[in-house]
Amino acid sequence: MSVVNDTRKLAGLLLKAGRIDQPSHDKIISTLADTEKAGASSKARQQKNIQAQQMGGEAIRAVSALKLALPGAGNKTLDEEEIVKTIAQAFGMAYRKLDPLELDVDIVTKTIPRPFALRHLALPLFEKNGFLSVAVLDPENTETLDGIARATGKKIQPILATPSDIRKIIYEFYGFKDSVGKAEEQMRAREIDLGNLEQLNRIKKPEQIQSDDEHIKNAVEYLFNYAFDMRASDIHIEPRRETCAVRFRIDGILNDVYQIPKGVFQAIGSRIKMLARMNIAEKRRPQDGRIRIEHGGKFSELRISTMPSAFGEKLAIRVLQPELLMRDLGDLGFFPEDLIRLEGFLNRPNGIILVTGPTGSGKTTTLYSAMNFLASPEKNIISIEDPIETMHETFNQTAVQPSIGWTFATALRTILRQDPDIIMVGEIRDQETAESAVQAALTGHLVLSTLHTNDTASSITRLIDLGVKPFQINAAVVGIVAQRLIRTVCPECAKTVETPSRKLKQLGITLKTETVRLKEAVGCEECRFTGYHGRTAVYESLEMDDNIRQLVYDGRSAEIIRKYALDHGMMALRDNAIRRMLEGYTTLSEIVQMGYSL
Repeated sequence: MSVVNDTRKLAGLLLKAGRIDQPSHDKIISTLADTEKAGASSKARQQKNIQAQQMGGEAIRAVSALKLALPGAGNKTLDEEEIVKTIAQAFGMAYRKLDPLELDVDIVTKTIPRPFALRHLALPLFEKNGFLSVAVLDPENTETLDGIARATGKKIQPILATPSDIRKIIYEFYGFKDSVGKAEEQMRAREIDLGNLEQLNRIKKPEQIQSDDEHIKNAVEYLFNYAFDMRASDIHIEPRRETCAVRFRIDGILNDVYQIPKGVFQAIGSRIKMLARMNIAEKRRPQDGRIRIEHGGKFSELRISTMPSAFGEKLAIRVLQPELLMRDLGDLGFFPEDLIRLEGFLNRPNGIILVTGPTGSGKTTTLYSAMNFLASPEKNIISIEDPIETMHETFNQTAVQPSIGWTFATALRTILRQDPDIIMVGEIRDQETAESAVQAALTGHLVLSTLHTNDTASSITRLIDLGVKPFQINAAVVGIVAQRLIRTVCPECAKTVETPSRKLKQLGITLKTETVRLKEAVGCEECRFTGYHGRTAVYESLEMDDNIRQLVYDGRSAEIIRKYALDHGMMALRDNAIRRMLEGYTTLSEIVQMGYSL
């Protein structure tokens, strides 16, 4: 039996390679003995062996389930990936962590049929330099590779991958391709019944989706599963001249994912619009909707926006996860002094607190986390949003509906009769809303809101542009927070490099030392070879003190107000980002790339 299915062989290999110590080896063997003893009859053992051969990687699963400590690796345990890497090294083969965004869907799905791929845990990946790279689990199973070579007429380059990765790609790629293909066939024959709308949609895992379910419904569920697995913050479905492109935004960067036939795109768009309670027939006007999703035992919100474009209706889907929106303020990335300042703003009994920044800078997360910080049974918190980002029972939330006259301004006037303590206004975008927010703050309420401005000081001039008088700003505004999101370096592959200070000085960064140790992005399987994994926010916070109020009253420019704030303790966005770089959270390349917006 192969090493991937023979626990004793695998334990010996791991011990020889130094990936486990002798006590761990003995634990594997004793656990195996207990398992064999539990399967009392030879018939039961035979059945188990048949299942192991069908599933593949029985020994890998058994050993990884023990969560054995890796010698000399701190708290890291022996998981599937470490085991398969060790097997690859022992057999002189390459290991690869499979990244769906790097694979060619057509090569994966057209080379071998899905039943063959699942039975043998073999997956064609890509073709390069005359070789077809095939991910396999078992390095000793040469028959499968020979069969693929004969079927394709190509030279095979085997690569080892974990059973979880191989199965996941098989279910997602073959399932999505099959659903889209069958949907395209049905589109030619008849109109597809898109199903009923449900308030809560429980999407299945890829392996749970049955082939006899509706094909369009399957395609949408595969798409959502794929987005969750890839940590996508946004899904873009963009019609082109001949096809439709699907793109995911991951860590702030858009990635091409798939090309959908033009006819199927319309049905997929209709299915998504139906789930989002949108008008399916209306394609000439923009629409907004939302879908509440249960996925893997967790609830997420999908915010849908449609827009007519040159080649059809474009869909943009924002993926909102409540656990990421409702966070502790200390986990948002504030430095201690800025966190103390923000909590000081929030502890004020009344006034306006503004959070500024461009679209996608994390303003919503900051606002929701601030409301979570303020929430208590003694307080009535009401939010006005467009649309509601995520539902939360602690708050009273309402969404604006301009078509019936329910705007930010009218909602604010109504809310003031609802005995509020704290009001969150999704965005101040016109004079009426700005003046209503000021009046709410001046009548004893704490108001949280956002503005689309570049920094803290320019928010003051923006309010003046909207018609708010300087004396009203001085009386109402407590503090302003500006923010941006920067990518964080991958902890698994980042390397530390000695960088001369003169190199930083050319970029306007002055340090007292001759050299500084900085992190540099490298790229590995964990970060999909980008060198970055996740994002963090950088901030600048301006407190409205008496001197700034005097500058506002005198009509001074945003530049003068900003200079005063910087001279008196405010850390600029750029300086905040540089401090993050010096602490090893991000890289010099990311700071340079983000320089235009910091």
